[in-house]
Amino acid sequence: MTRPGDTQRTIDAIWRIESARVVAGLVRVVNDVGYAEDLAQDALVLALEKWPRDGIPDNPGAWLTKVARNLAVDRIRRDQNLTRKYAVLAPDVEADRRAATPQPDAIVEDPVGDDVLRLVFVACHPVLTRDAQVALTLRMLGGLSTDEIAHAFLAPSATVGQRISRAKRTLSEAQVPFEIPSEQELPERLAAVLEVVYLIFNEGYSASSGDRVIRDDLCGEAMRLGRRLAALLPREPEPYGLVALMELQASRFAARTDRHGDQVLLDDQDRSRWDRTLIRHGLAALDRSVALRRPLGPYTLQAAIASCHARAATPADTDWERIVALYDALAALNPSPVIALNRAVAVSRAYGPDEALAVIEPLRGDSRLASYHLLPSVRADLLVRLGRDAEAAAEFESAANLAGNAHDRRALLELAAAAQQRAGG
Repeated sequence: MTRPGDTQRTIDAIWRIESARVVAGLVRVVNDVGYAEDLAQDALVLALEKWPRDGIPDNPGAWLTKVARNLAVDRIRRDQNLTRKYAVLAPDVEADRRAATPQPDAIVEDPVGDDVLRLVFVACHPVLTRDAQVALTLRMLGGLSTDEIAHAFLAPSATVGQRISRAKRTLSEAQVPFEIPSEQELPERLAAVLEVVYLIFNEGYSASSGDRVIRDDLCGEAMRLGRRLAALLPREPEPYGLVALMELQASRFAARTDRHGDQVLLDDQDRSRWDRTLIRHGLAALDRSVALRRPLGPYTLQAAIASCHARAATPADTDWERIVALYDALAALNPSPVIALNRAVAVSRAYGPDEALAVIEPLRGDSRLASYHLLPSVRADLLVRLGRDAEAAAEFESAANLAGNAHDRRALLELAAAAQQRAGG
């Protein structure tokens, strides 16, 4: 006998998988993202009432879509002010209602992939702020509830709810079309979509606040969204590059923290704990991106850097010179002080701490890194390697004051104390 808790978990999993398809199919009918999302949520409420009692249907996505479309007809009938809208909508939906034995495939028509892809670009439309894009993407494509999104980003549920509501209202008022961007618009719009997905992953990979180093839930959602995007755009290399980057980074999760939850640095990680399945998948996605024979984009280049670590059996086997060259290509494509800082770390491993320190010095005056705790942290590490422990202790303390994560602060203060002890000795 199925227990209620098991049914609830099954419904939750179905919603995560099917919600984007359901909402996308509804948007194509009602031509309003907010309205479609509300209908899908109402259909989910009915599923939560009926499925534990009647059993889960063979095609739950089709069931949710049909119920949501029927709800749309019922609502429009009740509101005479929407007569014009009903005239447009009713013939399509009434045909489903009158069918004696409607087939699920006839309810959720293809091209469903195109519909989901349209929904991706709507959720990440440039009329929305980046925070709104992230929240709406997790809601409509990740299937997360408002409370789950709020928990993920440590924000009040009311704030996230208002953010989602404003985003849907903005899309409606701006009359954002439910369409895939033109070939001319695609590169810029796709870059925004990829950035939102990677932003979600990054927040999970290295939590900016709180007491956890890794947020597995966020990383999992980002990887799922990335894989879906790559499947929907098989001739675009950068979605594959992003998938490769996320999977290669996620492969190290089991080794990134110790039994106390504290972070373990790359050189100190037990590489036998790295997930070889994720590494294989990540390398395969990287190969797919490169095989499309297009200029390498930023995510593919970062994935190539991650692959150097994934292929190294030990830290000493890492091809740091190749990593420096890849960072050079990445910096030429996407100049950024963070990329310059990461390149400096690679330079230190390939050519020594003196050269890396010279690379870092100009970054200390960059206002964009004024609150970035990794700048003083990296500089402190280089100073330790040069035997300048007193200076290193001060840099570690500065980094600790800037760190937002409790684990990072504690680790940096411990490093500062150790450097100060060596300097005193």
